[in-house]
Amino acid sequence: MSAEGAKKPAVLVTGGAGYVGSHVCKALDRAGFLPVTLDNLATGHRWAVKWGPLEVGDVRDGGMVESMLRRHRATAVLHFAALSLVGASAKQPFDYYDVNVNGALSLVHAMQACGLRRLVFSSTCAVYGMPESMPILEDAPTLPVNVYGRTKLAAENLFSDLARAGTLDVVMLRYFNACGADRDGEIGEAHDPESHLIPLAIRAAMGESGPLSVFGTDYPTPDGTCLRDYIHVEDLAEAHLKALQLLESKAGVHAFNLGTGIGISVREVLAAVGKRAGKPVPVVESPRREGDAPQLYASPAKAERELGWRAAATDIESMVGSAINWHRKARPAA
Repeated sequence: MSAEGAKKPAVLVTGGAGYVGSHVCKALDRAGFLPVTLDNLATGHRWAVKWGPLEVGDVRDGGMVESMLRRHRATAVLHFAALSLVGASAKQPFDYYDVNVNGALSLVHAMQACGLRRLVFSSTCAVYGMPESMPILEDAPTLPVNVYGRTKLAAENLFSDLARAGTLDVVMLRYFNACGADRDGEIGEAHDPESHLIPLAIRAAMGESGPLSVFGTDYPTPDGTCLRDYIHVEDLAEAHLKALQLLESKAGVHAFNLGTGIGISVREVLAAVGKRAGKPVPVVESPRREGDAPQLYASPAKAERELGWRAAATDIESMVGSAINWHRKARPAA
């Protein structure tokens, strides 16, 4: 660790080599923290770790995590490390429970061994399942409809129970659809395989793949396609800084939805990609997928009121534009 790094309060970032985690590490560095990334690089990337040390390892190795926390004198933990593909979770439930639930348990064991209390957890709107009313409030029933959502809810329950027992202080951030890329062009979204709509649409528009499948065009929405709440990844990063600040003054357990509160349809996303790319997105209309809700969008009111946070980017075209700029760069291999 450099002398300069030693002066900064260290924060352990599990999964910090991934898409959202790496953007949060950049925000932490700018805010005067030293982000220490723990990542097994199964889906993360060495090139995305630019603002602090990288420790290659697995969050399920509790002894290693405890050693890291002590060695870097971590003051808090931001927990992103997880498996996150909905389709794969149905085929590999053991792996998802092992990483997402056992990993969470191993992490908090290590934190408690070090007397460390402050945790910010990267959760998901998938914990709500298919709510009957919109926008989604934090007190909506948590009834996940897939294995991924159930494992994230299990981790939430673990952290909440520990907080209520007085041994942990936690903020759980329930993301909606993360999108976009760092506007400086240093990092961006690079998944393999890719499952997110915007990068898939960009690839299709650029002729790097075949036509994009649009699953369902007969939903009860204005244009027949699903509505989702898209939030720029830099806004997500800012929310994590706000969550750390909250834990400095307010103990216990807190949950916040992170979204814009605006439902954007699949067709609107494709139109934005086509406009910014200068090429239309070729599509193939396909039947609905099982488990796809017609609309999912957040109420960000609680985050604005209690976290002091609101999304700065709400225009889908500008969010798509940052993703296209990243895509057009000489990107490292996924």
